[in-house]
Amino acid sequence: MEIRVADPLGGDVRELLEHHLRDMFAASPAESVHALDPVALSGPDITFVAARDDGVLLGCGAVRVAQGEAEIKSMRTVPSARGRGVATAILDHLIDLARREGAVIVRLETGVQDYFASARRLYERNGFAPCPPFGDYVLDPNSVFYERRLN
Repeated sequence: MEIRVADPLGGDVRELLEHHLRDMFAASPAESVHALDPVALSGPDITFVAARDDGVLLGCGAVRVAQGEAEIKSMRTVPSARGRGVATAILDHLIDLARREGAVIVRLETGVQDYFASARRLYERNGFAPCPPFGDYVLDPNSVFYERRLN
């Protein structure tokens, strides 16, 4: 598996992200969906990566770093790659990118619904702990916030 910087507007990646957004709106009320669309993920302040095996897309994710803080955005694994460590590898890669860009803390938002249970387990297994809302987020009964301090 290779994880590299990718274009969120490109072919199979864009398709995966559009599927991700549809799922987010199906699982959560619209006002609680904080996933970014492919255009927003291509912004200059975001590093977007895709994981591939022999050219086949396995998953993707993004990180935004500013003033020593990082936020993980739009983590997604294709259904056929789930349970193979792809999400953990992408998360590790994004954390490494954040650390190299000077982040001392990494945060994220995810949902509280059962649909998001595997994501919450992933983050907790990887050293993330619940935290209060951060940045522009507000307390939301449909969201849970996590953070992990970097050494």
